Amino acid sequence: MAAVAVHQFAQCITCHAWSPDHSMVAFCPNNNEVHIYKLVNDKWEKVHVLQKHDQIVSGIDWSGKSNRIVSVSHDRNSYVWNREGPEWVPTLVILRLNRAALCVRWSPKENKFAVGSGAKTVCVCYYEQENNWWVSKVIRKKHDSSVTSVAWHPNNILLATTSTDGKCRVFSTFIKGVDTRESKTGSSSDPKFGEQIVQLDLSSSWAFGVKWSPSGNTLAYVGHNSMIYFVDDIGPSPLAQNVAFCNLPLRDVLFVSEKMVIGVGFDCNPMVFAADKSGLWSFIRFLGEKKESLSGPKSGSQFSEAFGKLYAQAKHGLSNDTVEPSKIQGAVHDNCINCIALLNKKGSQTKRFSTSVFLFR
Repeated sequence: MAAVAVHQFAQCITCHAWSPDHSMVAFCPNNNEVHIYKLVNDKWEKVHVLQKHDQIVSGIDWSGKSNRIVSVSHDRNSYVWNREGPEWVPTLVILRLNRAALCVRWSPKENKFAVGSGAKTVCVCYYEQENNWWVSKVIRKKHDSSVTSVAWHPNNILLATTSTDGKCRVFSTFIKGVDTRESKTGSSSDPKFGEQIVQLDLSSSWAFGVKWSPSGNTLAYVGHNSMIYFVDDIGPSPLAQNVAFCNLPLRDVLFVSEKMVIGVGFDCNPMVFAADKSGLWSFIRFLGEKKESLSGPKSGSQFSEAFGKLYAQAKHGLSNDTVEPSKIQGAVHDNCINCIALLNKKGSQTKRFSTSVFLFR
């Protein structure tokens, strides 16, 4: 397992995604552009700049089969980019949002993608060939605050969301004419589009990154209260576990196998969680140099160091010596990791992944 530090390309990255063959990476350098770099002779070279958005790009996803890029922005718009010869050509997406688009993910079959927004809604988009654009059906009146993350179940129908209202929800996204009935799961009565399958009220704070396990049997998401939640048997009676840790909160998660999860966030160091034979989840270790266990008064010291680090970086003219004591020895990152992405996998196990960092200024 190897971690690739994507922030070598830019000082500040809001999101990133990899091409199907992993030879190119697309990311937003904290502005309204999407930059695409390609690995040439063991060096990363900028090959494209996608310019269509008016405000900061907040989400990117690169489809693994159709080689299309979808981007969303605070300007409330989304575009699907298709490679035509040497250029990337944008296709319009009809979102009809009145607040920022915050996150986006392609479905496993890549015939749909989901957009979470600050308008408390989720747009599920599909292609209309007659008009050559992507239209959306909207899941409304379910969230009480901004939708921070979306994740597709392997069956291409169920969609998990997290929100700053502290809840994780699972919805049906079956669209007649787009999905086939054979792909629907469930009970005697098939769920309709937008029907809520379950609402998880496990977190007492904002909820962030959410992911399904490779089989779709387990759902994992994180809260801003330094906890990670694992849920099995999604439905009327889900089985939930939570793992609390004495470190800063996580922002995103990734299943590297059915029983192992990588969490990344404000501790600047990926954390490994695993389930034992009985299915009990626990924290295993940091991927960087292992930290000492924090308890009692040491927790306060950790908070002071983290706050001092952010404050020092926000002030102009401070030397690096001011913040160096807070840096985690042996860790690749020295700021909050806001995104983790699959790089390649073998079978059902992830062998490599990438991380990106947003630098506070």
